[in-house]
Amino acid sequence: MKTKFNEKGITLIELLIALVISGIIVAAIYRLFVAQTRSYTVQDQVAEVQQNVRSAMEILVRDIRQAGLNNDKPALIGGVEVPIPGLAQPIVPVGNSQITIFYEQGPARREVTYFLNGNTLRRRQIPTDPGGDALNGDPILENVSGFTLTYAVDVDPGPPLVYLNDRRSHNWVSGPDALALGTNANIVGVRVQLSARPDSDNPDFDRVSPRSLDTAVAVRNQMNSKRDGDLEK
Repeated sequence: MKTKFNEKGITLIELLIALVISGIIVAAIYRLFVAQTRSYTVQDQVAEVQQNVRSAMEILVRDIRQAGLNNDKPALIGGVEVPIPGLAQPIVPVGNSQITIFYEQGPARREVTYFLNGNTLRRRQIPTDPGGDALNGDPILENVSGFTLTYAVDVDPGPPLVYLNDRRSHNWVSGPDALALGTNANIVGVRVQLSARPDSDNPDFDRVSPRSLDTAVAVRNQMNSKRDGDLEK
């Protein structure tokens, strides 16, 4: 008696082909998963840096807008707030990447300095807030790739150079040039250019351009007009 076996099935070659195709599909899915993960990581880091730059800019802008604020004498003379007694200038442009700002908060005069220490932007305040570092300053932004300050002054660049003293923007100058003008010129605006990049050794971030903000701030306590638009000559 002959037994008839079922001849349907797969050969070894067919099995190998199926395994190869399955391997290719799995590898493709894995590569897509890795690419998506790397893309998400980069986007997350970029969003975090963007937020950090924005937060640091808001802190800096807040201090600049308060420059020259005199809490003791809020009255205006000729549309200009009475300056803090004994203070030559509420803004001292130490350099293109350092600025010192004076204003009153409550009964005390406050001195705030922003400066770069390596690639970290720091804010030093005197007198300090509780827990603040009066010597080295407090870090407000790390991995800074650019921090540049330029100043709007009420000086006609000429030639010849004319000190107008009308407390309106007539010229934009660098930090050293603003410092050289001395107390005969009023700084009525500050342009802040700030950028930072993600902190990582991941080579994927090398292709990411720094996140940047560029803001012009009116020093309102030094201007005849309170409009930011007066910064534009």
